[in-house]
Order: sequence, then structure tokens, then C-alpha cells
Amino acid sequence: MKTGRIIRSLSGYYDIQLPSGDIQRTRARGEFRKSKQKPLVGDFVDFESENDEGFIWAIHQRENFLVRPPIANIDIAVIVTAAKEPDFAPNLLDRQLVALEAANVRPLIYFSKMDLLEKTEHEKINHVANYYQSIGYDVIFSDSKSAFEALKMMLKDHVSVFMGQTGAGKSTLLNHLSPQLGLETGEVSKALSRGKHTTRQVTLIDVDEALIADTPGFSSYEVFDFSVEELDDYFPEFVEKRQECRFRGCLHLNEPGCAIKESVAVGTITQSRYNSYKAFYELIKAQKPKYKTDN
Repeated sequence: MKTGRIIRSLSGYYDIQLPSGDIQRTRARGEFRKSKQKPLVGDFVDFESENDEGFIWAIHQRENFLVRPPIANIDIAVIVTAAKEPDFAPNLLDRQLVALEAANVRPLIYFSKMDLLEKTEHEKINHVANYYQSIGYDVIFSDSKSAFEALKMMLKDHVSVFMGQTGAGKSTLLNHLSPQLGLETGEVSKALSRGKHTTRQVTLIDVDEALIADTPGFSSYEVFDFSVEELDDYFPEFVEKRQECRFRGCLHLNEPGCAIKESVAVGTITQSRYNSYKAFYELIKAQKPKYKTDN
């Protein structure tokens, strides 16, 4: 029996990388389908293989996983966030951060297009970045001389995924890290999305001692798969302050004696973060409940 990490899945086959760097192709045993388990790219698995024909026998416990794209055991998710063109969108950044917090994935905020900013705009983004750093998030600016090297150092020996709004520069950054990632430009991606049978699988590509996921898209932050009562778990600055609320289980909306609202009033929690919290609360409340079937 051997152990390795799945680095690619394609049409029912799984390519597994061994610690030596060798890659072997396998299939999943039928028992996985019966138990509704499915190996994911990023999984550590036990398998047997002979003459490039093998079967996965067991999937190790996952640290975390995402559904869209389907990938497991992610160390870092790089959120490529445009400082301008398109304008900085705090609600979208917060939505991505909350989704990653819920999935137990460590975020890294990468502000792109910093070179397009005027002095006052630069100061505003600096202020925003300082706040996110103060609540525990790593931040890199694209215009600092050491930014690219700092990013590569943070990715080294880790598995990472990249996410970002259209036009934020995610593909440009990935291609700069490694042309072998071969990501399409926005125009090509749009053309592909209009066609049929163009789904691409996730692949982990080795780039300077880092494993980077080449993904066809990233949509895990579009729907929140948790209750409104859990929402404040995924705002680090709320977690720190909520025990001071007058009522246990405070939702930080209309309750008296709310420490979160008091913190917003004095500026220790930003208004934009609180606005995001309220917007996500309404979003979760409006989502249709999921009903499990026995089919």
C-alpha cells in the first residue's frame, strides 16, 4: 500500500503524487460511490498500483475542503482584490473572507492594480488594509517592490487556490507566477462558458515548491451554507467582542446592549464590515432551505 496526494482528477481517473515526486494513475474503488464518498484533488489517499493501474483504498481525514471548486486540504486562498478598475468592493471581499472562514481556509488578501491609484486613493486603501491586518488577515500590495517575492515565499511548501472578481487580475498574477498555469484571458473564458462540455477539472501544479490549483472558476462564496446564528463566528473582530453583549445569542441587529453596535459607533469595528454582516444576514435569511432526499 502506498500513500500520496491527488493532484489531478479526470474522467474517473486520479493522478496521485508520491513523496518522491513520482505520479501514478488510479481509479476509486466502487465502495466510495456506495458510501457517497468522492476523492478530491488535494486529498491524501492510500492506494495500490501496479503497471500504472491502481485503486484508491482509503481517503485520509481532510483539514478542510471546498465544493466549488472541488478541492481539499487547502493551506492558503489568495483573494485577488482590485484596488481600482473595478473599484474596491468591500462587500465582495467580506463575502469571500466569510466563506473561507466557514471552510476553515486561511485567506491572504492581495490588492492588485495599486499602481493605478492617486495619492488620496492610496491612503484610503492603506487604511482599509490596516484594518484587515488588525483583525488577523495577511495583506500584500501589488505595487511594493517585494510583493511578488513575499507572495512566493508565503505560497512555498503550501497548497493554494486563487479567487477574485472578474477583472481583478487573478489570471495575470497566476501567469506571472508560472506561464505553465496557462490560464485563459477573460475573453477566452467567456467564450468557453457559452459552449457545452467545456468543464475543466482542478489540477495542482508545482510552481517553485508550491502547489497551486489551476481552477476553472471559484464560486464557493456565492451561497452561505450555514445559519444566521453562526454568521458572527466568521467575523474575527465580532468573535472577540460578542461576549460583552448584554444578551447571549445576540444577533447584533436590534438588541439593546450590543457590544458590536457600540464598537461600530466608536469606530473600532468599521461601518463597512458591519454593513457586510447585515447584508449577509439578510442573504442567509432569504436563501431557500435545502431539503435532503433519499434518492
